[in-house]
Amino acid sequence: MFRILVVEDDIDLNRSVCTFLNNNGYAADSCTDAQQAYDAIYDGTVYDLIISDIMMPEVDGFEFAQTVRQTDKEIPILFMTARDDFASKQRGFRAGIDDYMVKPIILEELLLRIGALLRRAKINNEKKLTVGALVLDSEAHSAMLDGEEISLTVREFDILYKLLSYPKKAFTRSQLMDEFWSSDSLAGPRTVDVYITKLRDKLSACDSFEIVTVHGLGYKAVIKE
Repeated sequence: MFRILVVEDDIDLNRSVCTFLNNNGYAADSCTDAQQAYDAIYDGTVYDLIISDIMMPEVDGFEFAQTVRQTDKEIPILFMTARDDFASKQRGFRAGIDDYMVKPIILEELLLRIGALLRRAKINNEKKLTVGALVLDSEAHSAMLDGEEISLTVREFDILYKLLSYPKKAFTRSQLMDEFWSSDSLAGPRTVDVYITKLRDKLSACDSFEIVTVHGLGYKAVIKE
């Protein structure tokens, strides 16, 4: 059973989320601030995912996420917050979170996102992602199609791995830039288009998925049935 840590200072919401998760096949532990969460994490309990608010007393969610990331690079972190401004989302992802939900939340949607994050974590732990005849090895940064290696740059590989890890989820050009380009890069968001074009060309023989343009937004990978 997957164990989830819920860090939320709204006691009623915390209780509701934990009860919902416990009733849907997870084991949820409750904390109302970051210090309690640190104690829970460092007492030896192994968590598979963390759900955290941003606005908490003493230590906010940004600092909490950064601290967790210093010791655990893999555990999925989902922000559940009332702050819906882009700056907060950007700061959260740069602190190392994996997903972001704005309150009021729909518990059924939370369940879907948890499932997606746990699948992604499983892929990371296994270090390989297989989509039809394509096998991506994140440790070797290699791509094999029908047993033949496809030559990809590190950035091409990272973008492809990201898209295929979240099939049908659209990523904006800015999201991809924030993750795979340094903050001092002079490249603009349209640079992502160049990389997508190269990926489509190099993987033209692969019929297991398609990188789809989401007009006015960015890109997503659609796995063919």
